[in-house]
Amino acid sequence: MLRQLFSIRDRYRILHQTWFAFFLTFVCWFNFAPFATTIGKELHLLPEQIKTLGICNLALTIPARLIIGMLLDKFGPRKTYSILLMFAAVPCLATAFSQDFNQLVISRLLMGIVGSGFVVGIRMVAEWFSPKEMGIAQGIYGGWGNFGAFGAEFALPMIAVATGFLAGGTSNWRLAIALTGIIAAIYGVIYYNSVQDTPPGKTYKRPKKNGALEVTSIKSFWAMLISNFGLIFALGLLAWRLAQKNIHFFTISQMYLVWFLLAGLFVYQTYKAYQVNKELLIGKRTYPASQRYQFGQVALLELTYVTNFGSELAVVSMLPAFFEKTFALEHVVAGMIAATYPFLNLVSRPSGGLISDKFGSRKWTMTIISAGIGVSYLTAHFINGNWPIPFAIAVTMFAAYFAQAGCGATYSIVPLIKKEVTGQIAGNVGAYGNFGGVVYLTIFSLTDAPTLFTTMGIAALICAFMCGFFLKEPQGSFAGTSESELANPSQNPAFLAED
Repeated sequence: MLRQLFSIRDRYRILHQTWFAFFLTFVCWFNFAPFATTIGKELHLLPEQIKTLGICNLALTIPARLIIGMLLDKFGPRKTYSILLMFAAVPCLATAFSQDFNQLVISRLLMGIVGSGFVVGIRMVAEWFSPKEMGIAQGIYGGWGNFGAFGAEFALPMIAVATGFLAGGTSNWRLAIALTGIIAAIYGVIYYNSVQDTPPGKTYKRPKKNGALEVTSIKSFWAMLISNFGLIFALGLLAWRLAQKNIHFFTISQMYLVWFLLAGLFVYQTYKAYQVNKELLIGKRTYPASQRYQFGQVALLELTYVTNFGSELAVVSMLPAFFEKTFALEHVVAGMIAATYPFLNLVSRPSGGLISDKFGSRKWTMTIISAGIGVSYLTAHFINGNWPIPFAIAVTMFAAYFAQAGCGATYSIVPLIKKEVTGQIAGNVGAYGNFGGVVYLTIFSLTDAPTLFTTMGIAALICAFMCGFFLKEPQGSFAGTSESELANPSQNPAFLAED
């Protein structure tokens, strides 16, 4: 595969067009971070408000990834990704025209929907590549797409400065942010007209039931409800943060109203889950071994994504301001230095997937990388203004490698669980990445950077322990062709052992 990687034909063309779609959604998603301090000064925002905007940027991605996952499984990645790219223009333009904190909150909440684009490409790539190549294919998709965070932090400040003459000689952050949405919308039209959901002759497998994830055991059903509650909790945490002093977006009464609505959403989710799995729950249906999968294994992958992608989201959101304040740098310089963290996505996430493909055990790849995440963030805890800047950069890049490689290792497993609900499973796991980002950034907004790094490091070490003892190797991990599962259901690459 690596020898043909730069081909622009067949499945490689689809891979390149899809990672670039993801790249653009990430540029849009992180177009606020490099301008956080500049916007704060221009719009007279408090430090707590700037940190809260970082949380808002992640919040709606949590439910959006679940919804996008269901739409994806039903309508296919071509339509879903195209519409999402065109929608990106809305929050980008809303951010560009914002005049106060409240308008920024609304625009960044909407931007969180754009962050759900990752899920779409997971299913697209899974349709075009076989299980034995899944790690490197998904790693390239995710890593090169995540490189959009580097594009935002490195290129957008330069665009803003270069076009400053159009804004009276200041940093033209409004134009830079608006351009990201316009370009994404144009590419959405191009993507719709140039890709296909599956290779010729292959059928796009859709779930038999829609509205919630279909599970294969009663124990998995209850595990799924606990997982759903965790995501609702993250949204409730955001509502609490928006009601705190110095934020004043919600009153206490409005916060309680939001909590009530979130409780209603959880009840509705539970009802839909019951409808989809009713026959299983009342004993009218049992699944043969070839069709079973453990939701407990999905939950473990959710935990890994909290510790790798969740931490990446938090660090990318806070690192420019962290370098600016810690080392007294100009915001453009700080943004470029901080961009070294997402820059590594170009190689680190693909390498995580490749190692998972070649190491011979996806479980132990995940375990070792998670331990690396823990050690690297605990080291970053000690960064302060007395450090040489190159040494501080080296430590953050060390953490970046393990966090991003962990993302690649996680999604080398996700598409192998159950093909027809890949979108929903990818959505659940991906949403927990945002859950991690929201929790981590909430901790950061209440404490400081060393506390954040320590928290992320300890969480990753706990995750490594859980993976080492409880994560199971998916059967069919290294099959040579995905079509075999159509001819022989017993070879379905799933976690076949039941809870």
